Amino acid sequence: MSTVPATDASGPEDEPARSAGQGTVPPAPAPIAPSRAAACIAASTLLAMTQGFGMNLVAANIPQMQGPLGATSTEAVWLMAAYMAPNASLSIALIKIRNQYGLRHFAELGIAVFLVVAVLHIFITDLRSALVLRFFAGIAAAPLSSLGFLYMLEAFTPARKLTIGISLALTNIGLAPPLTRLISPLLIDIGNIRALLRLELALAMLSFAAIYLLPLTPIPRAKVIEKLDIVSYLLIAVGFGSGAVILLTGRTYWWFEARWIGELLVVMIAALTLAAVIELNREKPLIDLRWLVSREMVHFGAVLVLFRLMLAEQTAVAGNFFQVIGLQNGQLMHLYAIVALATAAGGLICAAVLKPGREPGLHMVALLLIGVGAFLDSRATNLTRPAEMYLSQGLIAAGGSLFLPPAIAAGFTMALKKGPQYILSFIVVFLVTQSLGGLAGSAIFGSFITLREKFHSNVLAQSMTLADPLVAARVSQLSAAYGRTITDPAVLKAEGVALLGQQVTREANVLAHNDAFLVIALLAVCAAAALAIHILYVRIRDARPAVPAAAEG
Repeated sequence: MSTVPATDASGPEDEPARSAGQGTVPPAPAPIAPSRAAACIAASTLLAMTQGFGMNLVAANIPQMQGPLGATSTEAVWLMAAYMAPNASLSIALIKIRNQYGLRHFAELGIAVFLVVAVLHIFITDLRSALVLRFFAGIAAAPLSSLGFLYMLEAFTPARKLTIGISLALTNIGLAPPLTRLISPLLIDIGNIRALLRLELALAMLSFAAIYLLPLTPIPRAKVIEKLDIVSYLLIAVGFGSGAVILLTGRTYWWFEARWIGELLVVMIAALTLAAVIELNREKPLIDLRWLVSREMVHFGAVLVLFRLMLAEQTAVAGNFFQVIGLQNGQLMHLYAIVALATAAGGLICAAVLKPGREPGLHMVALLLIGVGAFLDSRATNLTRPAEMYLSQGLIAAGGSLFLPPAIAAGFTMALKKGPQYILSFIVVFLVTQSLGGLAGSAIFGSFITLREKFHSNVLAQSMTLADPLVAARVSQLSAAYGRTITDPAVLKAEGVALLGQQVTREANVLAHNDAFLVIALLAVCAAAALAIHILYVRIRDARPAVPAAAEG
């Protein structure tokens, strides 16, 4: 996610960087031809959709994939874990690989590997083969996210890379999840799960052609990879991969029930600790940990983590709510279309208005949109249908598109001011907060919903007694449907009690989701209040007259 010099791409293949002693003055960037700019934007969108569709393919269609693969819902979760385990950290290594071996080689090899993996997906026959391929798909997809950013930044002049360019690049990433859920039911109706895999293959082939026909501007190459970089990265990869697996599977197996979760946590802590020890004692570290724990970077990371937690409202809580009340992806297509349109609208508005200094205002608007949307959702019932959440989910989608580009632009500028060597450290913060932070948001709120469902179930069950005339009447009403097939009164009553228990569980789930919606709304409001206080403090501080130097004597 680094900027690309805005020069014409008709130059030669990547050349080694000139030595600093030559003292040459870099030429001013040439203007970008409109046709090339449009082609780069299209290529960026294609690459983002290819990577995003592959990443969300399993998450959006777990029930549909269980049958063809002969897997249970618990086993199917490992498909997402296998993908995210290598993907969570690989972009860290790819930054240096790209700088040392050249952008062209990096792009061609990355898309070629992804295409091969996409072809192999067509031959999936069981869960084991699917797990292996999803692991390699997570590796092969990592370059695509970087290339999607680079192609979008290539289309704009340096002055607009961190405003329009980054806004549109992040909008493409945000569009992938709703579009995946929008088109998945149509494809499954046409050709079952194989149709989804064929679409992934078709997108990979189009991306392969786009990269070869539209090469990015070459960048100077330099020897930047050291032996200890490999050791540090392997430890970071083990730590991040273990964390991703824990976050994805912990709620399914429950955090304190499976012993291997604790063992994996120990592995994660040990690997990251060893990596930190190595990096803190290096003259040229892969990641500058001292800068990462500075006040401004801790604040920046906390802001991004909070944002990812709030966006779990849409990616995890709302989707799970509709699943609980019995709705499938095919019944949510219009909702996902609204979410996609709102995401695109928010990204375009952000691209139009984002300028240095406007970040706090955009963040305030985004937080208020997310807060209002989550609060509207907190009044859901078992009769709530997607049409009643068009407005709230649209507000949250637009808020998400408005929040992230200003934050990333500000952080990127902060890293550039420190020096080019800090770019990789900034990338680490971005990756941890977005990939692992997103998984953490789903895990935290998923676990919160589970706990609150148990609480509400107990409260509702305590008031349910057959001595209550209303409860007895409800049991009789529910059991009446079996009256013609079950003649034993005791068995008939037991069926009625069982059906009533199912309704109680469903109501408890609805109440638990409402609790989660309300917590997210409160998080957004509290974050907006904190931001308002910070803005007021900065204005008061800047308005103070300069204190004159004390007179001598």
